[in-house]
Amino acid sequence: MATESSRRARLYIDGHDDAIELPVLKPSLGNDVIDIGALTTKGYFTYDPGFVSTASCDSNITYIDGDAGVLLHRGYRIEQLAEHSDFLELCYLLLHGSLPSVAQRNAFVAAVAADREVPAGVREMLRHFSPGAHPMGIMTALAGALAAEYHDGLDIANEQHRMATAQRVIAQMPSLAALTYRHGKGKPHVPPRDDLGYAENFLYTTFATDENYDINPVIAKAMDRIFMLHADHEQNASTSTVRLAGSTGTNPYSAIAAGIAALWGPSHGGANEAVLNMLREIGSPENIDKYVAKAKDRDDPFRIMGFGHRVYKSYDPRATVMQQTCHEVLDELGVDDDPTLQMAKRLEQIALEDEFFVQRRLYPNVDFYSGITLKAVGIPTEMFTVIFTTGRTPGWIAHWREMVSEPYKIGRPRQLYRGEKAREYMPIEQRS
Repeated sequence: MATESSRRARLYIDGHDDAIELPVLKPSLGNDVIDIGALTTKGYFTYDPGFVSTASCDSNITYIDGDAGVLLHRGYRIEQLAEHSDFLELCYLLLHGSLPSVAQRNAFVAAVAADREVPAGVREMLRHFSPGAHPMGIMTALAGALAAEYHDGLDIANEQHRMATAQRVIAQMPSLAALTYRHGKGKPHVPPRDDLGYAENFLYTTFATDENYDINPVIAKAMDRIFMLHADHEQNASTSTVRLAGSTGTNPYSAIAAGIAALWGPSHGGANEAVLNMLREIGSPENIDKYVAKAKDRDDPFRIMGFGHRVYKSYDPRATVMQQTCHEVLDELGVDDDPTLQMAKRLEQIALEDEFFVQRRLYPNVDFYSGITLKAVGIPTEMFTVIFTTGRTPGWIAHWREMVSEPYKIGRPRQLYRGEKAREYMPIEQRS
C-alpha cells in the first residue's frame, strides 16, 4: 500500500495567490503518486481520458514495469512462476499473497476440484442459445446466471464467503468454457474427472468423446501456461470494470460478468483472435512480404496484429515464456505444413530481425504466441477470448476480494462537460 511521504506537490492556478498542496504518496515499486483528492474541496477535479495517468486504487497484487519488461505477481517474476509453478498455485498466490505449503496447496486444489460442476439451471440455459451464438456472449450470460444461482446467504462482508466465492468461480470458469464450446459443436456435456488436473480437465471436458480420451501432456502443460500468463495484469480495462462494478456492492458473479463483457472487446481480450484474423487476411506465406510492406506504409491502414504492447515498451515478459511454449506445441504436433502456422513463423522471424520492427520495439507479444498455440491445439478462433477469460478469472476475483476486504468507496468518475448551458423548455407548438 502506498504511504504518504513528507513531500508535497503544489498546484498554482492563475488568479489565486495560495497554492493547493497535494500529498505525494510513495509506493513500494513504481512512480510516486500525487493524491488529488483535495482538489474537489477547492472546486476542481482533473481531466484524464482513459485514466492513463490516474491510480484508481492501491493494490498489493500485481506490479508492471513496462519500460523494463517486468511483471510481478505478489513480488514473483512471471518467468519464474511459469517455469516452476502452475496455474492453481498462482491462483492461491494471487488470493492469499504468499505461495502455499504442501498442505495448503493440497487443500486449495481439493476445494477447487469439489466445486467444478456448474448448477443444472445454468447448464440448461445453454439450450436457448443458437449454435452460432458468439461464445463470449454466452460466457457473459452464464457468469451472470451464476449470480442468480449464488445469491442467498452470500455476505460479501464475510471473509469465508469471499474465499468460497473466489474458489468457486475459479473452479467453474473452465467448466463454463467447455460447455460453451460443446454447445457450439452440438455435443453433450462431459463431467470432469477426479484423476485429472485443472488444465487436463479443461481439455477433457472440451474435446473428449468418451472416458478414454487421451490427454497429451505437452498440450496440457501449454494450456496451464496460457492460463498462467493471462492470470492478472494489474488495472487493465476488464479488471477495472470488475472493481468498478464491485464497488457498488453487487454480487461478485455479476462483477465478473461485467469483466467478461469488457474483455470481449477487440482492443483487449480479442487481440489474439485478431492475430488469426490478420493471418486469414494475408492468406498464404507467399503474401507475407507484400503485407509487411503494407504495414510499413504509413498511408496504408493495414497493421500487423500481435506485435508491440501498450504497456511494455520492451519485450513482453509473458511473450518470452509463450514463445517457448508455442514452439514446444508446434514441434509436438508436427504441423509444419499448416499455411497459417507457416505465416506466423515467418512473421515472427521478420519481427525479430527486421530493423523497422526492432527499432520500434514491435516484438511479438503474448497474444501473438497464444493465438498461434491455441490454433495449433484446435481451439476455434472465436473461443480464444473465452480461454483468456478462464485465465484472467483469478486476477479479477483477487482484485474484487482485495477491494471489498477493506473500507472502499463506490466508483464515481467525473467528466468535463461541454454541452449546452441551462435552457428554458419551449412547448412544441412554439418551436420553429
